[in-house]
Amino acid sequence: MLMRTDPFRELDRLAQQLTGVSGTWTRPSTMPMDAYREGEEYVIALDLPGVAKDAIDIDVERNMLTVKAERRPVAKADDVQMELSERPLGVFSRQLVLADTLDTERITADYDAGVLTLRIPIAERAKPRKIAIGGASERPQISG
Repeated sequence: MLMRTDPFRELDRLAQQLTGVSGTWTRPSTMPMDAYREGEEYVIALDLPGVAKDAIDIDVERNMLTVKAERRPVAKADDVQMELSERPLGVFSRQLVLADTLDTERITADYDAGVLTLRIPIAERAKPRKIAIGGASERPQISG
């Protein structure tokens, strides 16, 4: 139902972990996700722990779904000295090409416990349907 658009994204993620460089608007980091079909809809769950709901942007243009988010540093008082900082900050992004069989007009999004869940219904035209078979006797007769 979807295709990854960047085959090198996993290499970028590993390089980011090794160098400790956070994502920027020009070179965002990836966000982990799960994608699966549940009944008559496709579900995409993206991990965004610590990201405020208003820092998430979801766009769909034709069949390209783009999710961008930014995890900002927590404001600290002047007398705070950071001892350890392992949680990544910066910009995160994910682009997915959605199949034509999905109804991009009816996507819904929920954000709970640091997980953004997108639900995309399967389009009616993509659902299986029965085709009635007519017989020769059911066709109108042309008299001449």
